Amino acid sequence: MTGSSRSQRDPAAAPEHVVFIVDDDVAMRETLGSLFRSVGLRVELFGSAREFAQIKMPNAASCLVLDIRLPGVSGLDFQAELAEAGIRVPIIFMTGHGDIPMSVQAMKAGAIDFLAKPFRDQEMLDAVARALDRDQKRRDSEMAIAEIQVRLDSLTSREREVMAFVVEGLMNKQAAAKLGVSEITVKVHRANMMRKMRARSVVDLVGMADALGIRRPKA
Repeated sequence: MTGSSRSQRDPAAAPEHVVFIVDDDVAMRETLGSLFRSVGLRVELFGSAREFAQIKMPNAASCLVLDIRLPGVSGLDFQAELAEAGIRVPIIFMTGHGDIPMSVQAMKAGAIDFLAKPFRDQEMLDAVARALDRDQKRRDSEMAIAEIQVRLDSLTSREREVMAFVVEGLMNKQAAAKLGVSEITVKVHRANMMRKMRARSVVDLVGMADALGIRRPKA
C-alpha cells in the first residue's frame, strides 16, 4: 500500500501474535506500535478501516486496536462489517470523543474493551493481552474441532450409525436390534469407530459429538 505506515511484511507470513492498529492519527498509531513492539508483539499499522480490510488475516492469534472515529467507515460500523463477514478478531476500541452509549454499543457487539484517550500504557497492554488470549483459545478450539471432524469423516456410514447409538446411550444389544444386525457385528463396528475417533471412553466420545454439534437421536 503506497503511503501506508504499515509494516512491509506479509501479515500472513509469520505465526507470532499480531496486533493490528487502525487509527488515522499517525502519532498515535506509531506510539502504540512502539509500545507493543517493546513487549515483543508483532504490529501492523493502518490509517483507515479500508486499508485494514484489504489484508489477508494471519494464521495466528491477533487482535484489533480500533479508533472509534475514522475517515470513511467509523469504528463501530467496521465492527459490524467484520462480524457480518465472519471475521472474529477481538477488538479493543479507543476514542477521544467516546460516550457511554458508544461504549455500551461496542461492548454489546463483542468488543474486549473501550479505552478513552488518554489511557495508561498498562491499560492498553492488559486489554491486548486479554484479547490475544481469547483469540488463541478460540483458534485452539477450532483446530481441535477440525481434527475431530476429520476423524468423523473417516467413519463408514454404518460406523456413524453405531456412533449415534453409542452417544445416545444404547447398549450393543439395543443398537443391534435397531439396525437389524447381530450384536457381534455392532461390537466390531463399535470397536472400529472408537479407534478411528480416538475415543478413550463413551464419555470422551459424547464430548466429541457435543463439540461437533451432533444431535443425539431419540430412542
